[in-house]
Amino acid sequence: MSDSARIVIVGGGVGGASVAYHLTRLGERDVVVLERDELTSGSTFHSAGLVGQLRADPTLTRMNQYSVELYRTLDAGWTECGGVKLASTPERMAEIRRQIGWARAAGLPLEEISVAEAVELFPLMDPAGVAGAAYLPTDGRIDPSQLCYALAAGAREGGATIRTGVRVLGVRTAGGRVTGVRTDHGDLDCEIVVNCGGMFAAEIGRMAGVRVPIIPMSHQYVVTDACHDHPRLPTLRDPDLLVYYRQEVRGLVMGGYERTCAPWTAAPDAYDAVPADFNGRLLPEDWPRFEEISANSRVRVPAMADVGIRKLVNGPEAFTPDNEFCLGESEVAGFFVAAGFCAHGIAGAGGVGKVMAEWILGGEPPMDLRHMDVRRFGRHYRSPSYTFKRAVENYETYYDIPYPDRQRTAGRPLRTSPAYPWHAAHGAVFAEKAGWERVEHYARNETGDDAGDASERPRGWAGRGWSPAIGAEHRATRTAAGLFDESSFAKIEVTGPDAAELLERTCDNRVAREVGAVTYTQALNRRGGIACDFTVTRRGEEEFLVVTGTAAGPHDLALLRRRAALTGARVRIADVTGQYACFALWGPRARDVVAGLTPDPMDLPAMTSRETTVGDVPVLALAVTFVGEPGWELYCSSEYGRALWETLWRAGRPHGLVAGGYRAIDSLRLEKGYRVWGADVGPETTPYEAGLGFCVRPDGDFTGRDALDPAPERRLRCLTLADPRAVALGHEPVRLDGRVASRVTSGGYGYTARASIAYAYLPAGAGPGTSVEVEVEGAWVPATVVTTPLVR
Repeated sequence: MSDSARIVIVGGGVGGASVAYHLTRLGERDVVVLERDELTSGSTFHSAGLVGQLRADPTLTRMNQYSVELYRTLDAGWTECGGVKLASTPERMAEIRRQIGWARAAGLPLEEISVAEAVELFPLMDPAGVAGAAYLPTDGRIDPSQLCYALAAGAREGGATIRTGVRVLGVRTAGGRVTGVRTDHGDLDCEIVVNCGGMFAAEIGRMAGVRVPIIPMSHQYVVTDACHDHPRLPTLRDPDLLVYYRQEVRGLVMGGYERTCAPWTAAPDAYDAVPADFNGRLLPEDWPRFEEISANSRVRVPAMADVGIRKLVNGPEAFTPDNEFCLGESEVAGFFVAAGFCAHGIAGAGGVGKVMAEWILGGEPPMDLRHMDVRRFGRHYRSPSYTFKRAVENYETYYDIPYPDRQRTAGRPLRTSPAYPWHAAHGAVFAEKAGWERVEHYARNETGDDAGDASERPRGWAGRGWSPAIGAEHRATRTAAGLFDESSFAKIEVTGPDAAELLERTCDNRVAREVGAVTYTQALNRRGGIACDFTVTRRGEEEFLVVTGTAAGPHDLALLRRRAALTGARVRIADVTGQYACFALWGPRARDVVAGLTPDPMDLPAMTSRETTVGDVPVLALAVTFVGEPGWELYCSSEYGRALWETLWRAGRPHGLVAGGYRAIDSLRLEKGYRVWGADVGPETTPYEAGLGFCVRPDGDFTGRDALDPAPERRLRCLTLADPRAVALGHEPVRLDGRVASRVTSGGYGYTARASIAYAYLPAGAGPGTSVEVEVEGAWVPATVVTTPLVR
């Protein structure tokens, strides 16, 4: 074996083969794939081979669409048989109609079909209890092993080397980056390692000091004897019965996701350990655990009661805690990950290989991959037990309807604010984000003199988890004052001699202002897309505080550290999220609340900061707002958090202060036109497109500057829907002049404007007054482009 290569891919399954294939298609020849046994011998060879394209994440949908385009060109047994999804309940039918809207926005030909049409497509099914269905003719199935071999052959043709029977024993690093791998056939120097290890990915990650949070789950399906003569059955999914089917010659493959699953580990406390000799093998058949799926399958396809079973396949599949892939570069420079395929890796393999190759060679993700970025996981996912609990829950709820109010329960509560006991005692309804318990609203605000209006409940999905308390908290903030716990916001300290220069080169706005200045800014990628969105407070000549979204913390921390490493900046970048509580006090009577609590008047100009005290508590006050009302974010060391909250609460009650949650914040910000990163803005939108051009310093020397166009072809627009009870939640198609032109980025109800509000990117010429339509749960609702803010 050669003793060096530029890129080493560890793992010869469909993921590793696809990455190698796409690297060579981009001209990279110095690629070596190392497989511990034979190609496909991990999870690939026993995958069921269904290829569905539509996902809730638009980026993953695009990746799956590319997979289908690629599979059509390969000699890999691709069969474009179409796919049928059934609804056995009215609730599932509502989900399907939402998904048809998503598909419309993505350009996929998903259509609602009648029960009779579903039977015509899949004659083996019993229609009893079926409420409706949808059909996507471009879905299909493929032989996973043939796919892997076809991709591997293409990689070899492009110059890659594939070595089987070579086990990686270690990953060498120096100075925070990869330098090589150690194998049972000798050492191999390299610049880049790509961990495509499948169920072994966690073990391979540990070799480099990288946590890859996956759990191998036992996933079973059966292959039946011949039971039909239909030449081309579509794939069939009945998620209400937890089952799926596809054709296998004249028989069927049938599997599903049982409610009592079986994580597969080598030892009870090992969680993600896999025996070293588990190559090309299956797990023992577990018929008792499969009985739930088997019984359900007979309900929908009665022939399953009598057909012979050729075999029960029980193979481990690597699942992540959130059912999303783990992709991208880790905190160790040059160590990339493409793992955690969560039983839909065959559908995504083509797209995964493409985006990974472009990421590796281009130095940054080519698409909005934040939901799949391996760096999205916080430090709590370093806990094997927490990862285990979350992965198990996600597997067992794989086919559950993803309602907007759906909450995970495993591993909770974990991260809590110092005021958490107060919230719980006062009727808080919590939602979890990035491990944090955050207040959605307070049930106590549903009743009383200031209660919200129950008649404002939106219809359909938007009405789930809704409470009149949201309106009460919203209106109190607009008219008096609202107190919100934002302790979950990620806080990053950037200090050192080069801190100012690093941030100036990273941010599109000028952030190295006078001490005490607060700046809202973006960090851009090389394409001019918004890679991060945060505020920067200058606390000293060499000291800055970056505050970003709760879930964005790990991502933004990694970006800052990566850019510091690339430039050799003399800085210290530290995550200090847990060290500080943060409470936001906003509203026209906010000054009345703190009058008498501070040694000096709280007369800070907007976007400035001050060290002061509130009652007995030392705080850092930032004059910033995300609701469009005056006030401050008040930061204090966590040990003071409970005292600060209660001090503000007692002082504020005589002035009409109401404690509020994040649902009210979202409603308030919608009316004011404030953007949310990850929804309204992200890596594929520029500041000028997003209406944030005021942040861009034209003479700045920052990443992405040369890619910016101050006169873009599209712009983010605010829409108000004609029906205030029809509320968009995101991804709904937007129609302009009778044609789908965009999708909703975010939406909700504005309680002061008394309007259903949505945001969408539209052609630049579609200014205020333009008429559009938004599809909300199957119905096209007229809407109008309006100027923001809606409330002044």
